[in-house]
Amino acid sequence: MIYADVIVDISHEKVDRSFQYKVPENMEKEIRVGMVVRIPFGNGDHERKGYVIGLSDEAKFDLRRMKEIRGVSSGEETTESKLIALAAWMREYYGSTMIQALKTVLPVQEKIKAKEKRTICLAVSRQEAEQLAGQLEKGRCKARARLLRALLEQGNLDYTAASRELGTNAGVLAPLTEEGIIRVENSEIYRMPADVQSLSAEKEQELSPAQQEAAEQIGKEWEDPSPRPVLLYGVTGSGKTQVYMKLIEQVLEEGKEAIVLIPEIALTYQTVRRFYGRFGDKVSVLNSRLSQGERYDQFKRAKRGEIQVMVGPRSALFTPFSHLGLIIIDEEHEQTYKSENSPRYHARETAVKRASMEGARVVLGSATPSLESYSRAMSGEYALVKLEARYGERPLPDVSVVDLREELKAGNRSVLSRKLKDAISERLKRGEQAMLFLNRRGYAGFVSCRSCGHVMKCPHCDVSLSEHNNGKLVCHYCGYEQPRVEQCPECGSPYIGGFKAGTQQIEQVLARTFPEARILRMDYDTTRNKGSYERILSAFAEHEADILVGTQMIVKGHDFPLVTLVGVIAADLSLNASDYRCAERTFQLLTQAVGRSGRGIRKGEAVIQTYHPEHYSIRASAVQDYEAFYEEEMGYRTLMDYPPSAHMLSVLAFGEDEELLEKGMEYIAKFIRRVYSGEDLHVIGPAYASVGKVNDVYRKVIYLKHTEYKILNRIKDKIEKYIEINSGFRKLYIQFDFS
Repeated sequence: MIYADVIVDISHEKVDRSFQYKVPENMEKEIRVGMVVRIPFGNGDHERKGYVIGLSDEAKFDLRRMKEIRGVSSGEETTESKLIALAAWMREYYGSTMIQALKTVLPVQEKIKAKEKRTICLAVSRQEAEQLAGQLEKGRCKARARLLRALLEQGNLDYTAASRELGTNAGVLAPLTEEGIIRVENSEIYRMPADVQSLSAEKEQELSPAQQEAAEQIGKEWEDPSPRPVLLYGVTGSGKTQVYMKLIEQVLEEGKEAIVLIPEIALTYQTVRRFYGRFGDKVSVLNSRLSQGERYDQFKRAKRGEIQVMVGPRSALFTPFSHLGLIIIDEEHEQTYKSENSPRYHARETAVKRASMEGARVVLGSATPSLESYSRAMSGEYALVKLEARYGERPLPDVSVVDLREELKAGNRSVLSRKLKDAISERLKRGEQAMLFLNRRGYAGFVSCRSCGHVMKCPHCDVSLSEHNNGKLVCHYCGYEQPRVEQCPECGSPYIGGFKAGTQQIEQVLARTFPEARILRMDYDTTRNKGSYERILSAFAEHEADILVGTQMIVKGHDFPLVTLVGVIAADLSLNASDYRCAERTFQLLTQAVGRSGRGIRKGEAVIQTYHPEHYSIRASAVQDYEAFYEEEMGYRTLMDYPPSAHMLSVLAFGEDEELLEKGMEYIAKFIRRVYSGEDLHVIGPAYASVGKVNDVYRKVIYLKHTEYKILNRIKDKIEKYIEINSGFRKLYIQFDFS
């Protein structure tokens, strides 16, 4: 007998558990995960709608008490059922509980009360209203008369405005409503996430011959009954967004919908502006800064078919479109597309799976594709389409690499090299703009004593505290704060302070060096409040500032025609991360940063400041040579068995008891070697994670490397069962992360 795990009526119930039902013999062949079924539920066995989330041949409890599915809702495959089937795949592919996967794909679980607008309307003729208003004015009913006069003059009145301006209250409205003179109408209004209504329509930009050819190549791939995902590899400024819009236009003409994923909330403002200008109110936006009400309303609009294009970061992938035709992932190389919570899914693989389940297409775009995507394109798994020149034949910027060791020898101790200072000065004279990029935030990095070497650390996390301009030392993991210290707590020395420049310090150096310059700063600390991204970016776009200083969020996807200079303050910071991808991320970051310069009609320039000018990632980014970088980096990955040359599984464990965590991970490591003894499996660890303790919770990790993904997935399944039957693991939280 087959048994089905069923979630009951998701639209009304909290997604917190499933119920097991018997599958009738006549339904065994047609039942599948994601299907909508009719089930008896509760004490009265009331018939409810449910969604099948799993099938098994093992009963979880007494068969005498188990109910039976009554039937399949014929031909009913709802948006929820498609997403539930996707969640079932995510649970299996990435390793998580079904509930965790469901909460990811169905992010708005609780119904939120709709926002309503109340309007006061006349229910009688104008003549009757005139007559009644005159009678009321002669009597003592001045408030009712005032309301009727306002209705006669202005037409329908907003309830809230009438209360505020006319003093209208329930006592005024009740008699007029009861007598049928007026009526109060309620209408649902949506909580809109951005003030896009004021945006004007954008004239359709004609595609260049190269863009047209790229669109045609993608269209040719789409003619195949099972089209491959397309990797659109285009240099910075080549106009990938215009190709996206052309493809979306084609999908909308087919009566289908499109999802556009972007890596940063910071890009939402500019991207939505462009897409709204082209497609009007068919476009909406999702991001983590929206209120629950705003998110709920956008999902509702998508489900009702009132919008056809959704723009947003990773979570927008699960927009409940019922006729999905296209998923675009812009800047597909970005690490923000990888979830840090269980299931630790990647938007790229999940998008490809959702598209295959719903008959949609996938386009991945980047000037610096991830090695995973480019290697798949090289093997033919993805179709590769290239845009090798900037739009309008604009030249790539001239790039200078400045060796900071030579600057120090020449006596320049400033965070700005002489070359960069001169370039900024030149832009200010010409009325052009500059962007300065640093991938750190805060006033300074760690705070250290020069006498004894003591580093100020968070008492709850295994990380150093960062010094901020407000006199506080802050932990950016758990939020712990303490006042800045004047003496070393270890040796009492006064020689203690912050090292390594932060965005605030760079802003101050610029203000001293160029007092006439208008400077904006964009980092985590200046973008905490809702709408702050839009305010900063729109101010810079309107040339209300000459220099924009910021972290990674300023170098991704933005298009400012007056920016003719980009300065990278410290290119090496990302090279020193404890991650095998650090060279790839450095190359991507620098190439993207350089690409922000000279996107208008004026020639661009970029200055990269570094202590390692000879490193292949910095050399390749300076000349925008992706292929050269790919060859060198893939050699390193192949030698070390790192993805995409091999697959890697991280088993991450968290616990408050350090001794129990250590023992548990040793047991898992021994179990792995017992269930798979082949020499082609590399097991590293257990070891402490890159940050070994966060908020008093210890973190350890085991890495497994193998050339076959299915081997690692099989080992993951066995570890899950091993953990489930051993009670000692109940005080540990364990996650699986594939890469």
